[in-house]
Amino acid sequence: MCLLISIHNTLLREVDYKLAEQEAKEKRADELFKDFKEVSITEFFRKNKAHLGYSGKVRSLTTAIHEMVTNSLDACEEARILPEIRVDIKELGQEHYKILERDNGPGIPAKHISDVFGKMLAGTKFHRNIQLRGQQGIGISGVTLYSQITTGKPMKIKTSTGDGKVHEIRLLVNITKNEAEIVETKVYDDDWKGTEIECELRDVSYNISEHGPYEYLRRTSIANPHAKIIFVDPEGRKHVFDRTTTVIPETPSEMKPHPKGASVDDILNMAKQTSARRVSSFLMDSFTRTSNAKVEEIHESVNFDLKKNPRKLTWQEAEQIAKAFEKIDFMAPSSEGLRPIGEQQIKKAVLKILEPEFEAVLTRDPKVYSGGVPFQVEVAVAYGGKAGRPSADGTVKSEVMRFTNRVPLLFDAGGCTITNAINDVDWKRYDIKDFENSPVTVFVNLVSMYVPYTSAGKLSVAPEKEIEKEVKMALMDVGRRFQKYNSRKRREIEKETRLQALLKYSTELALAVSKLSGKDEKKILSDLKEVIKKRLRYEGSLEELTPKPKAAKG
Repeated sequence: MCLLISIHNTLLREVDYKLAEQEAKEKRADELFKDFKEVSITEFFRKNKAHLGYSGKVRSLTTAIHEMVTNSLDACEEARILPEIRVDIKELGQEHYKILERDNGPGIPAKHISDVFGKMLAGTKFHRNIQLRGQQGIGISGVTLYSQITTGKPMKIKTSTGDGKVHEIRLLVNITKNEAEIVETKVYDDDWKGTEIECELRDVSYNISEHGPYEYLRRTSIANPHAKIIFVDPEGRKHVFDRTTTVIPETPSEMKPHPKGASVDDILNMAKQTSARRVSSFLMDSFTRTSNAKVEEIHESVNFDLKKNPRKLTWQEAEQIAKAFEKIDFMAPSSEGLRPIGEQQIKKAVLKILEPEFEAVLTRDPKVYSGGVPFQVEVAVAYGGKAGRPSADGTVKSEVMRFTNRVPLLFDAGGCTITNAINDVDWKRYDIKDFENSPVTVFVNLVSMYVPYTSAGKLSVAPEKEIEKEVKMALMDVGRRFQKYNSRKRREIEKETRLQALLKYSTELALAVSKLSGKDEKKILSDLKEVIKKRLRYEGSLEELTPKPKAAKG
């Protein structure tokens, strides 16, 4: 009996211990998750501002200028206005600057100002399959946020759509709610039209390096020859980058996604938003190059009826469609939505800025990457003149200008697929013996409705083998053109050297032959020149072959 009581008590103690242990575990789990809460996208970027390009004092200032200018260019072009942009940077103190950016664009309707400048992931670009400079809808609101967290001061926006009313608003970003907080607003009459942005930034630095605002605006003017850009630097110096053409780039058209680039998740999300009543019509309406014949091929590859309502598609059914897309041959996507700068426009801009002794420009035919995203590559190589980048020791180094949709990429060159392609070219093969130390400028512009950036800062192009191959092929083509030019130039120099040597000795030979034969020296010299002309295939006149008399020694 005592033994049974003892066993019973032991079991009770074990049960109590296990219950206590379980309660302790649950308590620890509750403690671990007591601070669990949702984080707004604004809060995320406030703590991870490097994702937006705000890391480093020079880089942060240039990034702010970049976001302002690209918005102005896009707005002007969509409104068919020749852009005129002014950027003023004023130093207020150590690593403290005021930026004012002003354009002559269409202006922003007052009801949209709060969302444009005070809300992350809001805008007119992200949801459209169209070639524009910005893509994510976080650029200019990121400037507001960075200004706010470094100075505590609001962004000042002045804008008018040309209705005679100017709206002036000061706002901050509510980090918790990801929305704008209006600090001050006023409206007054004025005939001015456009948008003006003013903000202050701390912990930034201005310099004239290849990563600074001056170089950014210089390169922007090269890639956007239709824009006039006025820049006033912190020392009050005014720099005018005038337009070289009055032709406004054609407005890019929106493009439907290509089947080859669609994932299962893409198909399901698009199906939920379509107005089509059948999967068959949904596929034809939502994807490019998807005809009735292609839909029939898809129907043969799936085990459900394409008359089904697309909103009722299951994951497994969408997966069948995606696999059918992979098996079927579709035409390449149309390039009608791509808007390259154009060879003639690039040539005008390069000639104006660099004044090279040689330049070659090439626009490649459109291609696709990642299964179905269309893109196009433009390149230019300039040699001599003002090409290259002057260094501190007086020598000239090579210069690489990277662009995406006409926007300069000044940072993160090492991880960029454009840089990789340039470095992979064997420049020695094209008579550029020491590429790094040559007076050469390489210009590359990647055009696409969706550029695969490495981060939200849009400073570097992610590795894509199709893009890297196209850039390399284009550079090899212009490299061959330079090789032909350089070979011809070298032959001309060699011919000139031989010509001068022969002319020097022909004068002495004519005199000697005249004395020996008694014939006219001038006639002998003329005959010798004729022989030299034929042998060297010289196209000039005989008078040009007359050697210059030596300067008298004093």
